[in-house]
Amino acid sequence: MDATAPTPKPAAIEIVALTKRYAQGRPAVDGIDLRIASGSYCCLLGPSGCGKSTTLRMIAGHESVTSGDVLLDHRNITDLPAAARGTAMMFQSFALFPHLSALDNVAFSLRMKGVGRAERQRRAGALLDRVAMGHLAGRKPAELSGGQQQRVALARALITEPRVLLLDEPLSALDPFLRIQMRAELRRWQKDLGLTFIHVTHSQEEAMALADTMVVMNHGRIEQVGSPHEVYNRPASEFVARFMGGHNVIQTPEGPVGVRTDHVRIAPLGQSLPEGMPQLSAEVTDVEYQGTYVLLGLRQAGTPRSASATAEYSVMVPEDAFAARPHALGDAVRLYWAPERAHPLRSPAPEAVAA
Repeated sequence: MDATAPTPKPAAIEIVALTKRYAQGRPAVDGIDLRIASGSYCCLLGPSGCGKSTTLRMIAGHESVTSGDVLLDHRNITDLPAAARGTAMMFQSFALFPHLSALDNVAFSLRMKGVGRAERQRRAGALLDRVAMGHLAGRKPAELSGGQQQRVALARALITEPRVLLLDEPLSALDPFLRIQMRAELRRWQKDLGLTFIHVTHSQEEAMALADTMVVMNHGRIEQVGSPHEVYNRPASEFVARFMGGHNVIQTPEGPVGVRTDHVRIAPLGQSLPEGMPQLSAEVTDVEYQGTYVLLGLRQAGTPRSASATAEYSVMVPEDAFAARPHALGDAVRLYWAPERAHPLRSPAPEAVAA
């Protein structure tokens, strides 16, 4: 063993061959294995129906497990009720009681446990202060903004002193500006509290902004696990490359490769290209001005227009470069890239294609 290698953090959550199967059809979650480091921010990411929310609910104890195990700090919690697991759930809708004040919403779980009124209000008030909501403790949810409601929901989840906080698309109901503000606050809270956060989202941007570890799921299985930098720059499969965006999937005789849109270059037909550069002929189908750059959509030359409703490839051209040499719809061009910018991609499994 390499004595200089960093010691991996202990796993707060470990999932072993976890499966959820309903009465008919393929499993919603299909035998996944996953270790989530203690004190880390993990995002489960994927399209609708990929199994990410079902996985989160099984960790929380809100969904039964067909087979497999869920461990928290090496303790098997698979069959424990939700309240006995050491996890807390923050729902997409926040699920605040409309007739209770912010203070009483936060204190509610302590009330159910028989904690005295003075003590539960003291603890609830301290948590509201921590999330900068102490001055609004007496307001009801309808009197609070979306961001303020989220802070109350967070305090209510934290009052149970969980080891792991589970978040089910907590930002999806917020407007875009507030969503950016609140994800920064979530990240700060996670670091300040030192808890493990497991966050389900369908937003690639959100996951990259928040996560220490991204888990990309598809058809109930895990496609790739890694840091945002690893997953974005080295997608393991065609699915991950297409889902994460920012990559072209190019078929070569050796198999599919991924090349980032900002690493593909474009040149008019007839212009000499550097030696050793892979290249292909294409036609410009879309021109989108994005401020600092222009995004060109292209289809491979010779593709019938009716056969490709959307662009097959994308190229990100800096604004100044596009101004110096603009491209218009229908232009015939050559795409090329440095060989070291391309990396091989795993093709979809046959059963995934069939699905």
